[in-house]
Amino acid sequence: MSSTKRASSSRPSSSRASSVRASPSLRAVPMLDDHSIGHEARAASDDHMALKLWLRMLACTQQIETEIRRRLRARFGISLARFDYLAQLHRHPEGLRMNALSRYLMVTGGSITGLTDELEKEGLVVREAVPDDRRAFLLKLTPRGRQTFEAMAEEHESWVIEFFSDLRLADRKTLYELLGHLRAHMAARLLPEGGSRAAPGG
Repeated sequence: MSSTKRASSSRPSSSRASSVRASPSLRAVPMLDDHSIGHEARAASDDHMALKLWLRMLACTQQIETEIRRRLRARFGISLARFDYLAQLHRHPEGLRMNALSRYLMVTGGSITGLTDELEKEGLVVREAVPDDRRAFLLKLTPRGRQTFEAMAEEHESWVIEFFSDLRLADRKTLYELLGHLRAHMAARLLPEGGSRAAPGG
């Protein structure tokens, strides 16, 4: 039985209790209710700490992402998918081919085509022909698209800073470093036999 499946059993959850035990550096907050406990509702008091940590990471990610989606929609009338699309083109002012953008966003080519059609009609992105490949084109932000994205990105950054503001700077750095170690170890575990990854496109 997988750990995730085991976690969804009917054993009593301990997540609520753990959610109110703040360290001395954190201000006291109300106990999480059924509406807001999220993925942590699957955890039980005798679950392994690794499993409880995983569910808490999932719950935090979903909680933050849901709030960002809500604010983007309310403030700018835009979806998170569109925001992420514009963010990638903003990071690549030289332009991106559709397959590269699809890979960066981890979505299908069909999804990229649909978003491109919508954003092109709104004057935020443009398709430009690739001189050495008649079948391909580059996607770029228009000046209006760049200006629109930068206004959204400024507010987006302030929201994320707000979400983490109850953690001390030292705690944020520690959490960042620990998660970095976790990612590096996970990447090493997932290396194919032989210890090296295939070259891009190989």
